Amino acid sequence: MKKIVSYLILTIISLLIVLISILATLGIETNKFNQLISYKVSEIRNIDLEIDTIKFKINLKELSLFLETQNPKISYRNLSFPIKNIKLHINFLSLLKSDPKIQKTNIFLEELDIKQINRLSTIIKPSNLKSLINNKIKEGRLISEFEIFFTKQGDVKNFITRGEVKALKAELLNDFNLSQVNFTFFADKDDILIKNVFGNLEDIKISDGDIILNLEKGIKINSNFNTKFNFDEKLSKKYLKIFSKYNFIKNIKSMKADFSNNLNIDLDKTYKVQDYNYSIAGEFEKGRYELPNPIKNSSITEEIKTIILSDFKIKGIFNSKSTNLNGDGKYSFDNLDFLNISFENDFAKDQINLKLNFDYKNSFELGLINYKKSKDVIANFSLDLSKKSDHLAINKLDYKEGKNSVTVNGLEFQGNKFLLFDKIKIETPGNNFFIQYDKKILIKGIKFDATNLAKFFKKSGNKNFFNKLNSNIEIDFKIIKVPMSEELKNFKLIGEIRKGQFVKISSKGDFGENNFLDISMKKDRKLNQKYLEVYSDLTRPLLTEYSFFNGLTGGKLLFTSTIGEKKAKSNLKIENFKVVNAPGLIKLLSLADLSGLADLAGGEGLSFDLLEIVMEKNDGFLELTEIIALGPSMSVLIEGYQDKSGLTSLRGTLVPAKTLNKLISKIPVIGNIIIPKEVGEGLFGISFKMKGPKGKIKTTINPIRTLTPRFLQKIVDRNKKSK
Repeated sequence: MKKIVSYLILTIISLLIVLISILATLGIETNKFNQLISYKVSEIRNIDLEIDTIKFKINLKELSLFLETQNPKISYRNLSFPIKNIKLHINFLSLLKSDPKIQKTNIFLEELDIKQINRLSTIIKPSNLKSLINNKIKEGRLISEFEIFFTKQGDVKNFITRGEVKALKAELLNDFNLSQVNFTFFADKDDILIKNVFGNLEDIKISDGDIILNLEKGIKINSNFNTKFNFDEKLSKKYLKIFSKYNFIKNIKSMKADFSNNLNIDLDKTYKVQDYNYSIAGEFEKGRYELPNPIKNSSITEEIKTIILSDFKIKGIFNSKSTNLNGDGKYSFDNLDFLNISFENDFAKDQINLKLNFDYKNSFELGLINYKKSKDVIANFSLDLSKKSDHLAINKLDYKEGKNSVTVNGLEFQGNKFLLFDKIKIETPGNNFFIQYDKKILIKGIKFDATNLAKFFKKSGNKNFFNKLNSNIEIDFKIIKVPMSEELKNFKLIGEIRKGQFVKISSKGDFGENNFLDISMKKDRKLNQKYLEVYSDLTRPLLTEYSFFNGLTGGKLLFTSTIGEKKAKSNLKIENFKVVNAPGLIKLLSLADLSGLADLAGGEGLSFDLLEIVMEKNDGFLELTEIIALGPSMSVLIEGYQDKSGLTSLRGTLVPAKTLNKLISKIPVIGNIIIPKEVGEGLFGISFKMKGPKGKIKTTINPIRTLTPRFLQKIVDRNKKSK
């Protein structure tokens, strides 16, 4: 009996093991419980189920029974699901109690059109995911599997979905559209993981992409992807909406490139961008960029409108706080000659750090030192600068072209005002010197080409870019090349600069052949006035830039000036000089039909014993109080002004040759009264007026038969002084 009982128990256990094994692996397929299960499931909130056959299986780990069926008809909240396969995991104990509780459901959907997904999204509670599905996704097909978890009350607690999307079209940001996108995905209610992305982002081809979206608070997007694009003319306006902060993008006219990208975007619940970080690395096969403002100035004489890049590698990081962009490749201005260029650029808000190195083939000039680089000779520029607000620091600037070089270290500006520098060194055919700023400014060298120095100061006008400069200064040059092919040797200057202006000068230079240049300045601090005196045994090098003195040769020059805070009173005196081929004076003489014309035009020139100019400058207005010239052939007295706009107005009197005057002076009594014998000046002459803007001055003359007492008195006074 015991054996029978033991055998029976063993048989039952074996049958149970076999049954459990079958239920756990193969399952049991039947339709006997269809009606009962459908009825019981219908009692679960919002779920209706119709099935043909059911396969029962047991999940031993979860102690639950799951039912699997093919092509069931199921609806949730009256919404039908196109299901290929479904598994219902039911709490085993609740089934024994005739109150089945579905714990979770595994659903394998048929391939769906995206429009069907929009309808299915109604089961999802209002959320960012639901809004994304309904509002942003426009087209596509979906193959997916869902795992839905339910509460005891039958509500959806969570879900997991995985699958594949084909031919997706979606609006990403600001009408920035995705099209023909394919990828696989995994998602739950908080995160979406998208892998193997291929497709188009507007005109950009995307490959090998992945995207992670976190939907807990707003939307956080993290993505890595490769891009290829080829813009023939210009970027779409839609790109500007994304990168509106970067105005330079609108000037990109064409681009062919291949990049790898990483993008992080934080969006709020309204899809407004809160923060972003975008990094890029790749190569421009070709790119064309039009400068918003063409470059042309006194140094760059050929206008630069367009920059073309070729085989240009680039790395960049763009975010809401800063931007870092590095590049290395080839560039051209004409799409023919491509030269090397590289740069590193960091900028954040009001701060910029830039390192730039490039070869340069166009013409280039530095007028201050009279240096000209010819076209087609390749030079190299290297620049390291930083800028914060209005503070600009040129940490280092190198220019090299053959044996010519310019090096600048530690040059700083505040706004448009110079602050300081460390050292400047210049080597060109006409220059070999350095400028160093330590305890004092030291300018020293073998040679300096100052041919254009007067032009530079003339152009700078009243602007003082150095009003923050305060220092002692020492200048020492072996040779200075000055206008009219003259050379000033052994020039030395010791001085003091305050607020960008000289307040003390003591200098001397040698023109050779016993001709010297002396400059001195001192300041009366009580009167707040400076006294400047310039003496030169040669006049032409100092006056060549002033058209008034065209044709003047020879003579000795003495210039004195009392310089106040707002105005300056000056006196220029030139002795024993000639005027040769002066266009303005030839015109006057020809209109007056005076005998001096032949001498002037013939090359011998008109000789003068003295020229003296008394003038006063006040706030850009130049008053010519008196201009008087005395000579054996004629004497001239002029007065007038020149205003800020350059309008010049002069009026004066010109007395003809002494030969005519002497004839008149021989008339008894009358001649002695009219013509002072100690002067020897005459009765006949012309009065003239000259007026107009620069380059358009018109001259009118009138013959005169008598001279004004004022003119005669001036002639007498000046002749007495000259004697």
